[in-house]
Amino acid sequence: MKTFAKFLGLAVVLFVAIALAVLCGDYGPWYFAWLVGTTMIILIAVAGGVLFETQLETLKNGG
Repeated sequence: MKTFAKFLGLAVVLFVAIALAVLCGDYGPWYFAWLVGTTMIILIAVAGGVLFETQLETLKNGG
């Protein structure tokens, strides 16, 4: 049952992605690049924040 739920969830994601691609038309690649770029910038910023906090914690503990 768990596998079926995963399959159903992925099918919904696929359907939404195809619907968005059809609705966007010629602007699809631009929106795709914008979404991927925005996601990458957010993930890089979060990773930088985590590394910065870890570095500060290490320095406070005498590392």
